[in-house]
Amino acid sequence: MILRLARAAIGSKFHATPPRGINQAIQISMISVIIPAYNEEKALPATLDCLFNQPGVFEVILVDGGSVDRTQEIAKAHDSIQLLSSPKGRASQMNAGAARARGDWLLFLHADTLLPEDALMTIDALDGNIAAGGFRHRFSGQNGSLRLISLMDNFRCRSTRIIYGDQAMFVRQRLFQELGGFPDQPILEDIAFCQQLIQVTQPILMESTVVTDSRKFIKKGIWRSTGQVVLIQLCVTLRLPIPRTALTFFQDVR
Repeated sequence: MILRLARAAIGSKFHATPPRGINQAIQISMISVIIPAYNEEKALPATLDCLFNQPGVFEVILVDGGSVDRTQEIAKAHDSIQLLSSPKGRASQMNAGAARARGDWLLFLHADTLLPEDALMTIDALDGNIAAGGFRHRFSGQNGSLRLISLMDNFRCRSTRIIYGDQAMFVRQRLFQELGGFPDQPILEDIAFCQQLIQVTQPILMESTVVTDSRKFIKKGIWRSTGQVVLIQLCVTLRLPIPRTALTFFQDVR
């Protein structure tokens, strides 16, 4: 009954499967999954397969930033995906998706990141006092250095509550709109938004883990990439100019 009511309320562009072990009498909120993408034909299929295996009630909004590969074609193969276009840049793409979203929750999922099993149902079951959060993080593969970097990153997140974009950040739509969405800046929009977020709420770090494709760190050098990230964060914290050599971290790697 709840799922039928949800269909009537939100229209046809959504995905729903019976929640596992959940009484149908319990109210189920919808989650809007927003995916910014740019030339992600290699990583996107696995991300979507993982997403559509999730139980729960959710809609998927993929915002393409001008891809010239098969990204849009892959998205169009799924009838339930709402495909939008936006100027390239995660902030503008995610804000465009949020403007179209109808869910109670907004979940921002990178196109190369896999959600843990039952992630959406876990979010839906959160206490009403919780307004935002993210997942623990690890990189794909078995590289020990990458595992160490993820371990340090999860420790940082527990300490600061600053959630990175590749941790599948989620926030209640009303709060996202109240904060004005992601700042219109070319990089570090996730950090800038979370700096505002922690002023009004305490984001939680989920026990389950998302898995991000490690291609960038592998191709650009694991510790070189890590050093660039640390330098960028330090410059942001101290309000110093970011060296051009560090900014090369944000170059596209596909």
